[in-house]
Amino acid sequence: MSREQLDIEFQDFRNELTSFLFRMITDRELSEDIVQDTYIKVVTKINTFKGNSSFKTWAFSIAINLAKNSLKKQNRWIIEAQDYGAMLHVKSKEHWDAFQQVFDSTPEQEYSVKEHLVYCFNCMNKTLEIEQQICLWLKEVYDFQIKEIMIITDLSEGTVKHAIANARKNLSEIFEKRCAIVNQNGACNQCSELTGILNPKQKVQEKVNQLKLAKKKNSESFEKLLDIRLEMVKSIDPLNSNNTLVTSYFLENSEKWVEEGKMKKVLENPSESNL
Repeated sequence: MSREQLDIEFQDFRNELTSFLFRMITDRELSEDIVQDTYIKVVTKINTFKGNSSFKTWAFSIAINLAKNSLKKQNRWIIEAQDYGAMLHVKSKEHWDAFQQVFDSTPEQEYSVKEHLVYCFNCMNKTLEIEQQICLWLKEVYDFQIKEIMIITDLSEGTVKHAIANARKNLSEIFEKRCAIVNQNGACNQCSELTGILNPKQKVQEKVNQLKLAKKKNSESFEKLLDIRLEMVKSIDPLNSNNTLVTSYFLENSEKWVEEGKMKKVLENPSESNL
């Protein structure tokens, strides 16, 4: 492969690779650094590429290896991570002002329910085991085949299939219990609350009811509703959308907010410190 052809092919999937890493690592700058390191590695190791997979699959496998140290340092997120962030922004003027500044920088000055659902999916996927996270993203959002995922992850066919099945099962159960759009008893209705606050002139419930997820909630299983969520996730690039700045702000700070929120709860309720 010539250097010119390499550059053309790498640029064809560079945005996909960056968004995949961002969804995994939740740090835009670090994701972009890893993509650049991947490109350098690809250039220097191109003579070792034997064509046993697509060039794209080979590059993704290099990127995953480069990202492993960052991924190992990360803890699985707790399911209530968004709740802690919401609590801090409601109770702290400092946090709300910081968020408002980010929102004021967005192009359209609007906040989309659909984009919040995509952000929420990212948060819930981060609660899974790392192999489940990686395999689900690769299969369901980036359309890699099982054999390609095996090459990217260096996992067996059985492990890859098991990881995807478990990821789907776990996410279906999480959304069944938490999502207020599909379950009136759900714990989380932040998507509509936040949209209403940021878009006071918008009829939020009408927007929610227009979503395919809401229309199908009474006629489809939670497994099928998960597929509808995945359709939304695939349709929105977290790094190139109207709400990119807001999404990045949420994802990059969520872990920190959980720790802050836990500390705030302990300070307000010292009796809970041993729980």
